[in-house]
Amino acid sequence: MTISSPHIRTPLFPFLCWFASGLLVACSEQPAEPVASAPSAAQACQQLAGMMFIAESIGLPTTGANVVSADLIAANAADNTNGEYCKVLGAIHPVDSTAPDINFEVNLPTNWNNKMLQFGGGGLNGNLVTGLGRYAKQPESEQTPLARGYVTLGSDSGHKGAGGFDGTFYLNAEALDNFGHLQIKKTHDVAMQLITARYGAEPQHSYYIGGSQGGHEGFDAVQRYPDDYDGVVAGYPAHNEVMLHLSAWNFAKALQANDGKSWLNPAEAELLVAAVYQRCDALDNASDGIISNVAACKETNAPLKLTTADNPLRCVDGADTGDTCLSDAQIEALNAVDVPYAVGFAIFADDTQSAEFPKWTPFEGSTFKDGGLTILGAAGPQQALQYAPGAATLGLAIAEDPTLNVYENFDPLQYEARIKDVVPRLSANSIDLDKWRANGGKLIYFHGLVDDFISPYSSIQYWNRLQTRYDAAALDEFVKFYTIPGMGHVTGVFNARLSSLTALEAWVEQDVAPGELLASDANQASAGRTRPVCFYPAWPKYNGTGDLDTAASYSCVTE
Repeated sequence: MTISSPHIRTPLFPFLCWFASGLLVACSEQPAEPVASAPSAAQACQQLAGMMFIAESIGLPTTGANVVSADLIAANAADNTNGEYCKVLGAIHPVDSTAPDINFEVNLPTNWNNKMLQFGGGGLNGNLVTGLGRYAKQPESEQTPLARGYVTLGSDSGHKGAGGFDGTFYLNAEALDNFGHLQIKKTHDVAMQLITARYGAEPQHSYYIGGSQGGHEGFDAVQRYPDDYDGVVAGYPAHNEVMLHLSAWNFAKALQANDGKSWLNPAEAELLVAAVYQRCDALDNASDGIISNVAACKETNAPLKLTTADNPLRCVDGADTGDTCLSDAQIEALNAVDVPYAVGFAIFADDTQSAEFPKWTPFEGSTFKDGGLTILGAAGPQQALQYAPGAATLGLAIAEDPTLNVYENFDPLQYEARIKDVVPRLSANSIDLDKWRANGGKLIYFHGLVDDFISPYSSIQYWNRLQTRYDAAALDEFVKFYTIPGMGHVTGVFNARLSSLTALEAWVEQDVAPGELLASDANQASAGRTRPVCFYPAWPKYNGTGDLDTAASYSCVTE
């Protein structure tokens, strides 16, 4: 049997063999007995067990893939709130036999809505993304995508990690490339074959959604694989990954300067945060614990950057005299991360901005703690959040030396060639979205303005760069960018939840472009308060009347 399009693979029940352009694509290990009618959900799920995929059926180099298990999960199964679905686990095999498999999960609901949603990961991945839960920043009140009828899927990105920022996989070139972006396409291609095997049709719409590293992967989907997706939501994306981790390394080095005297302990960090919020909270016309007027806050907090008596937080003579003031060394460390970090050479001949990572936000609302983590380290700079990713990417991906102390013996200029090699493999920073635009793809991305994990200015920088390639009207047709005051990376003073997938669906499927969105606060102390989510550079300003906790009392302004 020959099928004209390699993207359409019709299942031949009950033999479970697929052909494309005359080539065998996949077969189950055990043929099913002929049946007179369509198989039940249980039978259809069981028939996927043992399914194998030859390398030619996957759009990037592998040595094939196989289904490890296929189990029908009953709607009333313990702890299952997703309805009845077929849970498929499998592995995609590397070309290099020393590289790890890409382990994947595809969930096939019995009541399918004819859509597919691929979930992104987080950190350096290394754990299986199951697709069983909510997407990044989804409101708790909403059903999961799987419960809504989506086929959902994810992977471990091609390695298993020990937690945190375990970068040992970087030492294998194929594992590095799989994590960098290849696993996205490989997992997608296997999932599409499982979907056609189960339902006899491809999805009408295919989406990608994720936050942090998952947001980065969403950028990969848009930039590298525009033919595979109709729409993407990328939250607080780590898209400029290599430069992000070089900047994190620079951040951690600033805290270690002066034999560690530049580090701020938790009490000193709280002193700074309290001063910033006292000076900036009401600049948006509302004293609500959220800094929304960031531009005015920058100007207002200029004195806090000084190493003179004009700085109300400075210790007498700049000496470290305890937790009630900041020393000159500490103020200088904060200033060091309040400016862009430049690597010292152009990474791409036509894109010098890739060689500069924008500033962090120490004087604009950073809380220096998020999701239970103390960003500066509870007991010293080597516990700082930025310390680990800097050590992993610089020491293992770039220097390829597990013994190297990057905080004592790393100079980016000595690794210029390797950095130029690794950046296009690990980062997703291209502004060439022509194919995505031509295909009708839609991208929504957003970033919290007090994100201490990934500077919001990274997303702002990308938006500004996009505007150098596309005029405002053209860009508005296929990209929407939002910033959210008070939102951190994990939590934040405004722990935002927003229905980004619903907005994307309406844009892709009904051509209803999203306007201002609505975010609710998931923090227990302020649960239920809402704010409008404004297009950058607008921000929510209190109108002067109405409930401070209700979005309707705010207007998105740029003044």
